[in-house]
Amino acid sequence: MRETVKYNLRNQGYEVVVADNGYAALEAARRQPPDVMLLDVMLPGIDGLEVCRLLRKETSLPILMLTARSEEVDRVVGLEMGADDYLTKPFSMRELMARVKALLRRVELIREDLAAEQQEAAGAEAAEERKTETLAFDDLEIDLGRREVRLGGAAVRLKPKEFDLLLFLARNRGIALSRDLLLERVWGWTFDGNSRTVDVHVRWLREKLERDPADPARIVTVRGIGYRFEG
Repeated sequence: MRETVKYNLRNQGYEVVVADNGYAALEAARRQPPDVMLLDVMLPGIDGLEVCRLLRKETSLPILMLTARSEEVDRVVGLEMGADDYLTKPFSMRELMARVKALLRRVELIREDLAAEQQEAAGAEAAEERKTETLAFDDLEIDLGRREVRLGGAAVRLKPKEFDLLLFLARNRGIALSRDLLLERVWGWTFDGNSRTVDVHVRWLREKLERDPADPARIVTVRGIGYRFEG
């Protein structure tokens, strides 16, 4: 029976690890946890019910019990030990494959839910970091959470796009950024304007942040390219 099940599973494209007694099954599952475990109740060494009980203390891997016993009490005991499904011999390989696919699908859904939870938690963490993140360059401070800019401790009123442009420049401090790149990252692909828009916003920022807007020290012009933030 073990060889038949192994052959059919491999024929369906599954990787199969085989154990011929309870102790070997326990060791194999601990060494290389499978996505699904097919566990016969009647095993040499320790029986499948005991293997199931021990594994269930350590892992949540799906377990399908295989048994020749048909009494309801035996099925109930197996499920109480932690088995996820129960198949009584004799059974068809088609039914076995259907049960395996159902358990694998359950595993996939659990993993998707876990990934979604992790992604949500990461997003919340990133949002929390943004709330408290402040970029500081000498007397210039950019508060990401409040979307505020302070110069020498005094608040500087910026328009939304002025703030976005300053933030992108500041996060890329020391890097020459082209006007086209700034348009793409700050205004987006759907913006119908041209590079003149960047020049106008840079001029407004200089008037508000530079000691001498005619000779800027924070947002400098890179000839033939665009602008660079020096902090």
